[in-house]
Amino acid sequence: MSRNTKSALIGKWRIVEMELWDTDYLDLVEPAYIRFDPRGAGEFVFGTVTGALDYRHIGEGADFTWQGNAEMDEASGSGWTKLNDDGSLGGEIKFHLGDRSAFKARKW
Repeated sequence: MSRNTKSALIGKWRIVEMELWDTDYLDLVEPAYIRFDPRGAGEFVFGTVTGALDYRHIGEGADFTWQGNAEMDEASGSGWTKLNDDGSLGGEIKFHLGDRSAFKARKW
């Protein structure tokens, strides 16, 4: 079954702000971002955290789960995103049994 879709969400977004971490940490290894492809997959990077995600469209946003690494330890979690009226992307990234942080991103 194909999950290809057309949406303003598709593409790479520069994470410019997170509730729990400052911008120095966000860009510690490389510029922080979250990316969504048309097939329902994507990825994100911020600080020492990387994640591969699997998402499902919900209106003008998406719900997702992710698996990856945080400081070289296995990590996983979930999250959500929504398109804001100003064209930015808002949402939250949650670690399984751990931290959760709101984020804001702009189309890259």
